[in-house]
Amino acid sequence: MNTAPVEEPRWLSDEEQRVWRAFVHAATLLEDHLDRQLQRDAGMPHIYYHLLVQLAEAPHRRLRMTELAMRMKITRSRLSHAVARLEKKGWVRREDCPSDKRGQFTVLTDQGFGVLEEAAPGHVAAVRQAIFEQLSPDQQKALGEAMGLIAEGLQPKEAGADLPWLR
Repeated sequence: MNTAPVEEPRWLSDEEQRVWRAFVHAATLLEDHLDRQLQRDAGMPHIYYHLLVQLAEAPHRRLRMTELAMRMKITRSRLSHAVARLEKKGWVRREDCPSDKRGQFTVLTDQGFGVLEEAAPGHVAAVRQAIFEQLSPDQQKALGEAMGLIAEGLQPKEAGADLPWLR
């Protein structure tokens, strides 16, 4: 039987609760705003756009599936489903890894790159309108610093961590 003392939860203060709820509200609205814009203007959800960007920025517009899952912060299963959908559109293709029989690359096709080039201006305008036009330069800097600290704190450093791209 476990006899360790039970710690009381450390509840959020009223101000912390206000900040937390504002963050969740804004993050939810922002993701919906970007998703609707991309669906309307480019016929793709935000996650597919982000996937195409990751490939476009990679050397030779190709990444191993495991690396792409890590960059996307999603499970391999979710990535595989997304890549299959993008393959059907002709925007990406898979290639076997010559040095590893189990490994695969995802490659951004010329058609996929063209779709990304067409979608990018509208997406950037939506991001600029939703975030940067709402904040002063000092607020933008503070937001970037805060999000960087939060992301760093959430990135597990120990071996064997339960990470989405390892599932």
